[in-house]
Amino acid sequence: MAEGPAAQAQSIASPINLILLSLLILIVYIRLRPQTAPTLPKAPPPIVFRTFTPPTLQPYNGENGMPVYLAVRGKVFDVTPGRNFYGPSGPYANFAGRDATRGLACGSFDEDMLTKNLEGPLDDLEGLGDTEMGSLQDWEERFDEKYLVIGKLVPVGSEEAPEEHEKP
Repeated sequence: MAEGPAAQAQSIASPINLILLSLLILIVYIRLRPQTAPTLPKAPPPIVFRTFTPPTLQPYNGENGMPVYLAVRGKVFDVTPGRNFYGPSGPYANFAGRDATRGLACGSFDEDMLTKNLEGPLDDLEGLGDTEMGSLQDWEERFDEKYLVIGKLVPVGSEEAPEEHEKP
């Protein structure tokens, strides 16, 4: 007996074919539907290379929501990512906002390693031996690898020194 068009239509519309067709439509919809754009994290504020003097560097000690900067051999580093070490109550907190060169070279974190007169000349590292200078070189390389250099440190009265209105 010859099958008619109704019999052929019935075989195409079998339950398994309807399920497969529905699955195909679902997959096409999922692939082609509009996607919501992923939201990117907010970019950090741009960092401008600045010239600091010891008094203009001092406020950057991590207190009152300020970032943490320190200087090593004339380079000013943003050590804010290491706030636990260099920020308030950290083991290196007395270096925050200061020139840490002599203290790092000597391996001492005492206050007497810091320049007392912020208005005077920068530390010329006089009296440091080869061992201390080697240690300082190691520290400087570590800072260069880990933190951003955001400025340079110059003495007060230098031609490069910032004007008073540039304080934070």
